[in-house]
Amino acid sequence: MSESWTDWDHIVKVDPDKDLAPGDSFEDVCRTGTDAIEIGGTLDMTEEKMQEVIDACAKYDVPLYQEPSNPAVVVDDKALDGYLVPVVLNAGDISWAIGFHKEWVKIDDIDWDRTFTEAYIVLNPEASVAELTQADCQQTAEDVAAYAEVAEKMLGQPIVYIEYSGTFGDPEKVRAASEALEEATLFYGGGIGDYESANTMAQYADVIVVGDLLHEAGCEAVEETVEGAQDARAKATNHR
Repeated sequence: MSESWTDWDHIVKVDPDKDLAPGDSFEDVCRTGTDAIEIGGTLDMTEEKMQEVIDACAKYDVPLYQEPSNPAVVVDDKALDGYLVPVVLNAGDISWAIGFHKEWVKIDDIDWDRTFTEAYIVLNPEASVAELTQADCQQTAEDVAAYAEVAEKMLGQPIVYIEYSGTFGDPEKVRAASEALEEATLFYGGGIGDYESANTMAQYADVIVVGDLLHEAGCEAVEETVEGAQDARAKATNHR
């Protein structure tokens, strides 16, 4: 399967444990203009919750990926375009770097043609994902660049994901990761709440990931971030 995310500007991440904003439907989510929908969350994930969101989105023409937090919540569903599996590079708990992945391989016949990994660098110490993975978030821009280069050159990761979940991150650290990469696609997630924040981070990251905004402010707010990410890409293309 081709790595379709190389052409993306924007992803909506749906947390199956959270409700949509009042008045929104999954049809609305799929019509925001986003390039893909990623289904995943950190806390209280179950296969049943994942399946409900997959079923709700499957009828619409938007690429649909699951981001499983552990092997127990993986859904075998042909409606999915694939699986994006986190590998947390700066995790203190080795389970999030390779442990859960080993267990998944032992218990399941993995569809490798549709399974890809995301090399996470978690940088907000207050985030649930940082606490859960025991991530060392005290990383300089130089550290972040080094992690990105290790991910691409040593570990062969197709995606590097700068994760500031819950807060807007440091653009200089995102820039550092971008400058360290040659071929891997750089995702950024955290604190994207409007056109401006999306446009700012999309100047450095290839793909902007919006999650909390969907559940808190709704689809109209998400549409603004799609526009911000697309405009940043268009500006960069025109300047080449």
